[in-house]
Amino acid sequence: MQGLPHTSLLAGANQRLGPIHPCTMLDTPNETQRGSTFHGRGTVLILLNCTHVLIKVIKFSFFDPSEPKCREVLLDPRTTIPELFAILRQWVPQVQKNICVIGNEILKRGCGVNDRDGLTDMSLLHYCCKAGAPGIGDAETAASFARQLLALGADPNLRSRWTNMRALHYAAYFDVPQLIQVVLQASQPGEVDATCSDFDFGTALHIAASNLCISAVKCLLELGANPAFRNEKGQYMADAAAVAKELRTLLREAIPKPSTPLPFTLHNPSPPALSDKARIQLAAMGIRLGDRVVIAGQKVGTLRFCGSTEFSGGLWAGVELDKSEGKNNGSVAGVQYFTCRIKHGIFAPLSKISKPLERHKTTTTQMSTPVRPPRRIDLSRITSKINTGTKKNKWKAGHNTTEHNCTIKLCF
Repeated sequence: MQGLPHTSLLAGANQRLGPIHPCTMLDTPNETQRGSTFHGRGTVLILLNCTHVLIKVIKFSFFDPSEPKCREVLLDPRTTIPELFAILRQWVPQVQKNICVIGNEILKRGCGVNDRDGLTDMSLLHYCCKAGAPGIGDAETAASFARQLLALGADPNLRSRWTNMRALHYAAYFDVPQLIQVVLQASQPGEVDATCSDFDFGTALHIAASNLCISAVKCLLELGANPAFRNEKGQYMADAAAVAKELRTLLREAIPKPSTPLPFTLHNPSPPALSDKARIQLAAMGIRLGDRVVIAGQKVGTLRFCGSTEFSGGLWAGVELDKSEGKNNGSVAGVQYFTCRIKHGIFAPLSKISKPLERHKTTTTQMSTPVRPPRRIDLSRITSKINTGTKKNKWKAGHNTTEHNCTIKLCF
C-alpha cells in the first residue's frame, strides 16, 4: 500500500476479508465472518485465517497489548493493516500508550507513512497527535513516534477529509503541547495559524481556547500563534473561550456576597475534631476552640481550627478575624479547614496566638470615661512637721521601716 495516498485501506480489506468493524462496546456481532473483527459486550473475538483467539474481559472490551494473547495477535503477520487501525481507534490507555508499538506493526506490513485509516481518513501522524492526550496516552511516547514518522516523510500538512484537521489541529484539540512543538518544527513558517473549516475556519489557537486547553494555548503563543486572528464568525481566541467566562461568572454569582448573611451552619459550625497533640497544647495555653485570641499581638479574632495542615508541618491555628484583614475563607489550596467569610480567615503557627490581655479592656474603658479637670488646693493654711532620724516611724497604714525617712504630714 506504499505510495497510495488518500487510499482507503479499509476498502481494500473489505474486498478480501469482508467488513471491518470499529472497536466499540456498542458493536454486537450478528454473523461471524472469516477474517473479520467483531466486538461484543464482554467478549472480543478475532478470527485470523481460522485461528480463533478468544479474550474475555469482564464488563468492557478492549485490546491490551500487554496481555499475552493480545500481543500474539498484534505481532502475528497475518493481522492486517485495517485490523491494526481498528485496534488503534480504541480510546483506552492500554492502546493509546502503545501507539509506537501498534504504529510500527502497521508500517511493517507495508503501510505508507501518509496512508489513511479508511474509516476515519486519519494518518498515523494524526493518531499520534491524539495518543498524547492527558489522562489517556503518553505524550513523550507519542512525540517520539511522531519524530520517527516525520523522519520517514510524514506530511504534517495532511488533512483528514472527515474533519479537515491537520496534525497540529489534533494536537491542539487534545491539549498535547509536546506534539504541537514536534509538528511545527517540521512545518513551514506561518503554518501555526493554519485554519480548519470544521471550527469556523479558526486556527489551532481557536481550537485550544474553545476546549480550554491551557497547556496548548501557552505553547502556541510561545511558538508565534497570532492571538488577534479572527475566525469566520469574527471571533478572537478570547471570544472562543467564552464558555469559560460564562462558567466563571456563574460560579462567582453563586458565592455569598460579604454583605449577605452566611447560612446558619456557617455561623455556628461544629468544632473540628482535635488531635491529642493539639488538645494538649491548647490546654497548656488555656485556650479552647471558639475563644477570642490575638495573633502576634495585632489581629483579633476567634479560634476556629487547631491542628496539622497540608500546606506546612507543625500545629497551626485557624482564626476567624473580626475585620476583613485575612487572606482566605478558612481554606488553603482547596482544603477547607474551617468556614468563614472571604478575607476573614487567616492561619498562623500556634505559638503566635495568645489570649487578649485584660489590661487592654481596662485601658479602653478608662479612655472612654470623661476626664475631670484637676481641683485646685489651697496650700496657704498647710503646716508641715518634718521628723528625721533613724528610729522606727509608723505610718498610718501600719508599715514599719528602718531606713532614714523624711515624713511630711499635711494637715487640711
